[in-house]
Amino acid sequence: MDGAPASLARRRLTVEPATPEALAPMGEMIGGPLVTQSRPLDYYNGRIGMVGWVGADDVVISVARLKCRAPEVRWIERHHKHTQSFLPLGGRPFVLVMAPPCAGAMPPVESIRAFRFDGTAGFLMHVGTWHEFPFVETDDTDVVVVLRGEALRDLKNVQGTEAHGGDLDKNDLQARLGLVLELDLP
Repeated sequence: MDGAPASLARRRLTVEPATPEALAPMGEMIGGPLVTQSRPLDYYNGRIGMVGWVGADDVVISVARLKCRAPEVRWIERHHKHTQSFLPLGGRPFVLVMAPPCAGAMPPVESIRAFRFDGTAGFLMHVGTWHEFPFVETDDTDVVVVLRGEALRDLKNVQGTEAHGGDLDKNDLQARLGLVLELDLP
């Protein structure tokens, strides 16, 4: 399904460095410089802290092995019940396309941005953050994905070129907006 028809409108997304400040409307970095203070455990005199995750009653932790793909954003999705995380393994960079949570069936196109994570930190999204699965610069890049099992089940509820369920809206940008978002990847 890579490669959009030439007849669609095209918009170029400049890939920005992932920084805590730029990412704040969509979530927070895990590792590297944290914007939010971790929640200290009652043990160990506050020397161990945790960053919160929402939706922990049906957690799936998996490793996605990613290949390079066309730098075009076809789908954008959000989760209604949980925060999703992407955590790099092996120090390899990845790019996330995201938009802040909002009401309505689609985020405003001008709010969609692309961020390059350098491989030293991952990302914990706010509930409702719009996103596309990571793009990578090197084949066989491994990324730990933490999400609710319900979201995976919802992905099987395909309606045309989209999927929807209690925890998922996966919308087709091309079909809904006649638009292709192109990434400036190296």
